[in-house]
Amino acid sequence: MPRRATMAASPNPPTVAAPHSPARAGLAAAVSAFAIWGVFPLYLKPLSSVPALQVMSHRIVWCCLVVFAWLALRGEAGAVRTALANAGTRRRLMASSLFISVNWLVYVWAVANGHVIEASLGYFINPLFSVVLGVFVLGEQLNRAQWAAVGLAAAGVLFLAVVAGHAPWIALVLAFSFGMYGLIRKVVAVEAVPGLATETLLLSPFALAFLAWSQWQGTGALGHSSVTVDVLLVGSGLVTAMPLALFAYGARRIPLSMVGIVQYIGPTIQFLIGVLVFHEAFPRTRAVGFVMIWAALAIYAADGLWRRNRMRRLA
Repeated sequence: MPRRATMAASPNPPTVAAPHSPARAGLAAAVSAFAIWGVFPLYLKPLSSVPALQVMSHRIVWCCLVVFAWLALRGEAGAVRTALANAGTRRRLMASSLFISVNWLVYVWAVANGHVIEASLGYFINPLFSVVLGVFVLGEQLNRAQWAAVGLAAAGVLFLAVVAGHAPWIALVLAFSFGMYGLIRKVVAVEAVPGLATETLLLSPFALAFLAWSQWQGTGALGHSSVTVDVLLVGSGLVTAMPLALFAYGARRIPLSMVGIVQYIGPTIQFLIGVLVFHEAFPRTRAVGFVMIWAALAIYAADGLWRRNRMRRLA
């Protein structure tokens, strides 16, 4: 009997630990996605001579080809047909595709015109917007330390806006568009890559029409610029698909409020690139706001580590 009891109990630990595996994988995917987005200005800067709308259209078309090729290799193209067959899913993915296309367009324009620091501000604001959506739309809960972090970060963002002396429209548009994209992808019942394939498929006819019109007008960049520009335009499909797929995978497996905090990785890297690589203007007064935001992130991260260790001890 003792042996039977021991053998019967042995499968229990994996059963208890299994639910945490998707969360860990989701967190790793989200961190990777935002790290890639953080260095993305380095990829886009050589494309500054190409109109932002053309760059965005190329991203859509080449990304669509990349993700469909991947799905074909895995024999999962049927997931796209399933998503399109459901009217509710189709409407949600059309909405998410519109939000992400606006985000891409504004971001490409910002990098090309020397506003990487302001773009990074948009992605500092975006986690706050995601946290608010997670609490008030999805019913997620924050403790006192987390609320304190959100409040401090909000104060930092407000300070930066005041110091700038004008409404940071680039930052606000980026925060709103990506926050809404994250919310939709959180609730829509489609896996990461099929969802991305469906989104780009819905947008591709419009992107292709615009690119064809640009070529006909003689303003198309592809084939009429340097080899570097051509390679970067075609390669934009892969560098677009990879972080978006990672983000969509992670967003469905961790709380939206956690996604909001992890997103600080991307804008921090972007900010450093804007200051140290592109040498954009950054007055000392703006540093106060950034320090407030980073302090908020430290509070949230420390609270998360404390709660995770406490749960482990209880387990």
